[in-house]
Amino acid sequence: MEYRKLGNTDLELSAITYGAFAIGGNMWGGNEQKDSIESVRASIDNGVTTLDTAPFYGFGLSEEMIGQAIKGYDRGKIQLLSKFGLVWDGSNNGKGEYFFDAEQAGKTIPVYKYASKGNVIKEVEESLRRLQTDYIDLLQIHWPDNTTLISETMEALETLIQQGKIRAAGVSNYSLDQVKQARESLNIASNQVGYSMLNRSVEQDLVPYALDNGLGIIVYSPMERGLLTGKYFKDGKLKESDHRNEYFQQFDLAKVEAFLNAITPLANDKGATLSQLVLRWTSLQPAISVVLAGARNAEQAIANAKAMDINLSAEEIKFINTELAKI
Repeated sequence: MEYRKLGNTDLELSAITYGAFAIGGNMWGGNEQKDSIESVRASIDNGVTTLDTAPFYGFGLSEEMIGQAIKGYDRGKIQLLSKFGLVWDGSNNGKGEYFFDAEQAGKTIPVYKYASKGNVIKEVEESLRRLQTDYIDLLQIHWPDNTTLISETMEALETLIQQGKIRAAGVSNYSLDQVKQARESLNIASNQVGYSMLNRSVEQDLVPYALDNGLGIIVYSPMERGLLTGKYFKDGKLKESDHRNEYFQQFDLAKVEAFLNAITPLANDKGATLSQLVLRWTSLQPAISVVLAGARNAEQAIANAKAMDINLSAEEIKFINTELAKI
């Protein structure tokens, strides 16, 4: 495993970071809690010391399971990354920016983006309780809230740093302009964004800025929610409640399948799976600090960690990029 300094902080994160969205269950068709907790522990045991979660993942369930899973480990050697700013329990009293309707126990629940100073402080206390810890290593706003001044949100984060409740602050899903606005108030450490072989838009502006200004980039969905594993093309059946049924339709699936077929021999030569090859390629892209990878069980978690054992030459990376250009 490689460990990388995040932006302008002294945080050392594992290059492969455990992404805890799927274990929360909502939007992913559910998961067994026992398997989820074992996947977290297997990750840690194989060098993945950084865990990324959020209150919204499973409406608190993901954070609770992370808290259970890390019991017995040295907290000082684990980095907990969480978020704030998505409210689903009505505590925002109608304030904030309506985002979408989520489903919980058969009920439709409106979710709001809400990042006022008071709400940030409130959410952190709830996250600390669920995670069973007294500090969060990196706290990130989950999505921009256009009803709250960025400076107000950053003020809340600065207060939490001063109180020792968080070690560093970051943002997620921010445009470059929003990152710059945030940094006028607080020298944020990172921006967490969607990035994959099929989604490289941040290379146009965010990556050059990050390289020049000491901003860390944390990437999620490097596997495009499982599409780049290749499994979808072998067994395309997903649960009816799985959001990926709709999500995958944005891609030219025939071209994606052809690309995966083209790079499969390289993965085989490396003794790796397609997933591992994709994760390793992603980790080697400019300005990418760490790559989030989800796992539903211990086997998947171990495989994700071992992706960092793959060596890719400049020629092999060029080959992958050449095939990518055909999509």
